Amino acid sequence: MTATRAAAGSQEGLRERAAALFPGGVNSPVRAFRSVGRPPVVLAAGEGPWVRDADGNRYLDLIGSWGAAILGHAHPAVVEAVRGAALDGFALGATHPREVELGEAIVEAMPSIEWLRFTSSGTEAVMSAVRLARAATGRELIVKFSGTYHGHSDSLLVEAGSGVATLGIPGSAGVPATVAERTVVLPFNDPEAVDEAFAAHRDRIAAVVVEPVIANAGVIAPAAGFLDHLRRVTQAAGALLIFDEVITGFRLGRGGAQGRFGVVPDLTTLGKVIGGGMPIGAYGGRRDLMDLVAPLGPVYQAGTLSGHPLAMAAGVATLGELGAERYAELEDRVARLAAGLAEGAAAAGCTVAIGRCRPLLTLFFRAGVPTDGSEAMASDRDAYARFFGAMLDRGILLPPSQFEAWFPGFAHGDAEIDLVLAAAREAFAA
Repeated sequence: MTATRAAAGSQEGLRERAAALFPGGVNSPVRAFRSVGRPPVVLAAGEGPWVRDADGNRYLDLIGSWGAAILGHAHPAVVEAVRGAALDGFALGATHPREVELGEAIVEAMPSIEWLRFTSSGTEAVMSAVRLARAATGRELIVKFSGTYHGHSDSLLVEAGSGVATLGIPGSAGVPATVAERTVVLPFNDPEAVDEAFAAHRDRIAAVVVEPVIANAGVIAPAAGFLDHLRRVTQAAGALLIFDEVITGFRLGRGGAQGRFGVVPDLTTLGKVIGGGMPIGAYGGRRDLMDLVAPLGPVYQAGTLSGHPLAMAAGVATLGELGAERYAELEDRVARLAAGLAEGAAAAGCTVAIGRCRPLLTLFFRAGVPTDGSEAMASDRDAYARFFGAMLDRGILLPPSQFEAWFPGFAHGDAEIDLVLAAAREAFAA
């Protein structure tokens, strides 16, 4: 990892300069490290499974650009692809070959997608899919689940109301109540709650939007049959089913969660992995639905930098590295990581539960794996903060929140898993 101009200055100095520029000194809240009681790490470089801070300290990284760095940082094939794209010019303002190439790769891999549209973020992708669902159905209400996160658009930054079938309330200052009231928030993994909501609002529900595996309240897998139930209920009511696969897409396998669980939604949103670390999003689905998007139809959505050549090049290179055999190897290593964490916690007398779905996992400081967002919120955040600090002191960088997924990737080999487990045994004991 070579030094860069951006890394000039100590972490302390850079934190002070950032605090003078950005709210909380950061450009995304979780980067502030407030929930773990530590000063934010200022990362200057990354290579493979490792990152280096501005003071030169090296960490084994389990944040992985929040899931995007499935190949590890600065993967040679991705770097070379981006370098080549940069030499051809940056944003050209028109369709270009790399857009077509990445689009074809996604359509080939994702069962639900016949047509798609690139965006510049996952938030944009989900916001656009929701708008499309409302236009396609002529309805206004959206159903989502507590503990799931679909970006910071107003209609999805909503909390649960006082009862299962009641309309939502604002989850952030600045979200009008009249916008929040168009969203129904339900407990995850609760088919009876879904039935109750559809009984109360059947002819008003445009779509159900769901993370098929929750990864923003920690990792919470769907109960057996829950996603199938969503598919049946939405079809019967004339509503659409939207899978938010911004995290699970190309992380659980080339076909995402829908490929793993065999449930095909009407619309899918993507991000993270498909950009290989570059800003990106996409939404797509059946051709008859996507035919409603401008310029063919009345649903307007646009983005000056959507389909950016550098992001497309990084995505093409990344997806080209994702073979089925590599996913099997990754799952085996993550299963070993989960088992080792459980053994280390038990040996130290620590109460933990490990939420895992394939190569995604979260170490919850609570008894029993949570089944929905409200159960996850009952985890011991202070215990996680202490564990986080102990791991950081031992050179392991975990997500700075109890409620985020860990993202081991293909660059984490057996030696790196051993390093994590050795540090964890000491951290549990501490």
